[in-house]
Amino acid sequence: MNHPLRVGVVGAGRVGAVLAAALQSAGHEIVAVAGESDASRARIASLLPGVPVEKPTAVARACDLLLLTVPDDMLGNVVKTMTDAGAIRPGMYVAHTSGRHGLAILEPAAAIGAHVMAVHPAMTFSGTSVDLGRLTGCVFGLTAASPTDRAFAEALVGDLGGKPMWVPEEMRTLYHAGLAHGANHLVTLVTEAMEILSAAGATDPAGTLRPLLTAALDNALDHGDAALTGPIVRGDAGTVAAHLDDIRTNAPQTLGSYVSMARATLDRAVSDGRLVPIRALKIKKLLDAASSEVGTVEAPARKYS
Repeated sequence: MNHPLRVGVVGAGRVGAVLAAALQSAGHEIVAVAGESDASRARIASLLPGVPVEKPTAVARACDLLLLTVPDDMLGNVVKTMTDAGAIRPGMYVAHTSGRHGLAILEPAAAIGAHVMAVHPAMTFSGTSVDLGRLTGCVFGLTAASPTDRAFAEALVGDLGGKPMWVPEEMRTLYHAGLAHGANHLVTLVTEAMEILSAAGATDPAGTLRPLLTAALDNALDHGDAALTGPIVRGDAGTVAAHLDDIRTNAPQTLGSYVSMARATLDRAVSDGRLVPIRALKIKKLLDAASSEVGTVEAPARKYS
């Protein structure tokens, strides 16, 4: 960026507080932030000491770049409310960090002449100073309309130490689905693997998995399907059957995801020719039978509230 910006942040969650701290380190002025929860206030105190905490409209009125880091479902209402209140002005820059949304969600701001853009870091955040180093080389999914706005977004990402990736407006949701499937579902998968190992008696399931998963992730990123190993690729139906039996007995809450991932792995192994159909059919029958049971497997009650 050629000159320092006056930056305001609405939503001092894990992402907002970290990005604000990174922009501050790059020489920009964080004029105000909005955050109401105790966790948000703690992050502000830790990462942005001395920065005023204001209401969202006051934050917008004080800045040249408004960074909206609120949850996806709140974003539209926040933009409309602040635009209707006159806090978002013609000529100011308004960027959100949602992966799913593009420019349409910012239409109220664009309609009055604000420069709007989507700037999404493809990274998981802890909301601590540890994240600052992780921004270096992080890819940001960008969407902007005019050449001026595109140049601004790229410069902003450069100041954050990241790399720009342009995502068409109509592909924002698919882009975000790919990230969520890879990262969020990975957390579920790894947690369930630790539960299975714990049921098997492992005293340090995380330590047991760490070297294996690190190698598997690196191999998958470098080689894709060619990195697949294990009983399904080898066609070891007996081993898969044994897995299913022991999971049913000792970790039934993981049976559904085991079956789903095993089926997807089986399809890939067959499609690239590593597993002959006759051996694949044996495994498919085992998975089909287990799949019919999943709805009746007794698992610990889960709360979704």
